[in-house]
Amino acid sequence: MGKRRAGQELLRSLSKKQKKHLREFGEEHPFYDKGNITVQVEVRSEDSDKSSAESDSETEVEQVSGYHKLLATLRTLPESESEEEEDESESEEAEESEAEVDSKGSLEAGEGEEGEEDKNDVPEEEEDTAEQMRSQGQADGTDTSCDPRHGVIEEFTDVKHESEFSLETNFMEEESGDCNADKRESNPFKQHMDKELEEKEIEKISTQPKTSSQSQWPRLGQLIFSSTLEKHKTLKADKEVDVKQLHLHKPLESTWPKVNKPFLSAGDKPVDSSFTLLQRELFCIMNSYRDLFYPERNALTNGEEIRHTYCLHALNHVLKANAQVLSNNAKRRDRKPGTDTDDHRDQGLTRPKVLMIVPFRECALRIVHILISLLEVNDKKKIDVSNKKRFKGEFGSDPEEKPPNLKRPEDYEAVFAGNIDDHFRIGVAILQKSMRLYAPFYSSDIIIASPLGIRTVIGAEGEKKRDFDFLSSIEILIIDQADIYLMQNWEHVLHLMKHINLLPLDSHGVDFSRVRMLNLNNWCKYYRQTLLFSALQDPQINSVFNKHCFNYTGQVAIRNVPLTGSISHIVVQLPHVFRRLEADSVTSVIDARFQFFIDKVLPEYRDAIMSHTLIYVPSYFDYVRLRNYFKKEDLNFTHICEYTKKAAVCRARRFFLKGEKQFLLFTERFHFYKRYTIKGIRNLIFYELPTYSHFYSEICNMLKATDNGVDATWTCTVLYSKYDAQKLAAVVGIDRTAQMLQSKKNVHLFVTGEN
Repeated sequence: MGKRRAGQELLRSLSKKQKKHLREFGEEHPFYDKGNITVQVEVRSEDSDKSSAESDSETEVEQVSGYHKLLATLRTLPESESEEEEDESESEEAEESEAEVDSKGSLEAGEGEEGEEDKNDVPEEEEDTAEQMRSQGQADGTDTSCDPRHGVIEEFTDVKHESEFSLETNFMEEESGDCNADKRESNPFKQHMDKELEEKEIEKISTQPKTSSQSQWPRLGQLIFSSTLEKHKTLKADKEVDVKQLHLHKPLESTWPKVNKPFLSAGDKPVDSSFTLLQRELFCIMNSYRDLFYPERNALTNGEEIRHTYCLHALNHVLKANAQVLSNNAKRRDRKPGTDTDDHRDQGLTRPKVLMIVPFRECALRIVHILISLLEVNDKKKIDVSNKKRFKGEFGSDPEEKPPNLKRPEDYEAVFAGNIDDHFRIGVAILQKSMRLYAPFYSSDIIIASPLGIRTVIGAEGEKKRDFDFLSSIEILIIDQADIYLMQNWEHVLHLMKHINLLPLDSHGVDFSRVRMLNLNNWCKYYRQTLLFSALQDPQINSVFNKHCFNYTGQVAIRNVPLTGSISHIVVQLPHVFRRLEADSVTSVIDARFQFFIDKVLPEYRDAIMSHTLIYVPSYFDYVRLRNYFKKEDLNFTHICEYTKKAAVCRARRFFLKGEKQFLLFTERFHFYKRYTIKGIRNLIFYELPTYSHFYSEICNMLKATDNGVDATWTCTVLYSKYDAQKLAAVVGIDRTAQMLQSKKNVHLFVTGEN
């Protein structure tokens, strides 16, 4: 009681600003730090079932900061007080940071030195390292992140349900089985997983280039089929689909039409009433077990259609795989003693079969709801879902938490809906009529995680607490909304791809007599299907699809070229000057762009007449380089990036609007996460073309926010190279792009606002 009371007193003694800083950075603000507080704490294992030797090994004496002492007491705080503290924080964060800037330039912001911004410009790698240290966890499906409402969440173990969800100790129920259907030769699951590759085929996949062919489908458009092995039979889009012909597992045939009903229009034919046109063509490719890259995912239009489709495919795969194991369990049980057979190889080296990478908790919440809906045949036959209440509490969101009166574009609202925490992971086990949430990874069938959540489990070389054995037998990898990871940290995705389908370091209790030969040969990556969904085509995303996917059945990529581009959505009369820079290689273009900017572009804007110049910088590293150069040259500028504090953002916007600062350095990631309207722009410089093409028109349309009627003085300059072909086509269209890449001259375009 004394420790609890002391913790409560320590919490009450902090101001709102101190509490907010404590929650965000894990320590008191240096201004208020009266000295380093260290407490000697003896940490003991709370699990009474562990052996004394194990408990002794985990008992240690640590030097813990005052923050950790305070954080440890939050779990014992009364619920009402915890909620009260959160409400205080939410009310503080919900203040209108986008306060309207009037002609006098008044903003609700504290005065201070412009240099305070520099403290917040921390590279994302440092931020991620700190996050990793705070959130290191075992690969047990546990979400070890901290919930401010409940304090630190203990690691989750569920011994009660272990035997109930074990594949080795359960058998197929007759009414739910689909074993006979799985034996059909036309079953895509059996065809794909039972295919026995030879060593010369594996060598061919690893060393030889792919051959490709094109096809035009009604809804998806232009498809590029590529494969290293012998040319497969051309895949054609099914004009009509009967659910019974898709080889779905038994419950899915009846549940899918009901679950997918909200997406179907009244004009769909009765025989094809269970799929939209987009879903039908996507599922046709998924069900053939080819890799798929679809770069036209849109959170506003087709996002949920796509999510439902890959959930159906993933669940169908898991149910078929588990049904095969349970059926073979019965055969092994009934066989005569002394008989040994090699016909029951039906498992991987570890149990997880499907890995879903999604950006936010809200996405994981929707996926689990879809999976539950697909398993519930009707209202009377509801499945048993373990830990459902805890899942809703940690992955759900409170509508009242959203700050009111914040106007954002529709696509922003769709992407950032619900709980947008990007550090999570959860294991899901499915067995016949039951689902287990928060299953340990080695007892899970499906793992749903964010790149950061999976990264903290994989760890880095040299770390003691790291584990990636659970990724050894992944058969379906789904990466949804890949474009958002470009705005988070793409290195996490690359780190995952380097550690998937490797031989495990430990056996984890596997029965090797049941393991498929493809897994024992370490050939799992040649059988893994990768489904990649993005809102755009980007070289980094293309690289993952081309260099980290080795599916022997081949790949399918949708490659539709934009005809018009986002420049047609600009509503202000604005001259655009596209200035081409030359570079010898992709690696040298970074330095070439910087040199071109400071030698040929910046001198034209140094004159005081060219004030109110916003410089849009997509890369944070380019932003830091430009900021340091501007400081060195003592230029009159201010800057805003994703790490800039709210008060500093308000000051920078005010200085820029009033003309006190001639230049404003502005990062793309800040625009992605905030989407503020910057007022006072008269001259635009795109240091590089935006990652999202619609950002180009959004930034240009900000010029109308200043109603001075001086449209003729507005300018827009864009730097590009031959390596920016995809981004350029998304902005100006494919026809203009071809002309601009052929010509080495600057291109002048004038948008009248009527396009």
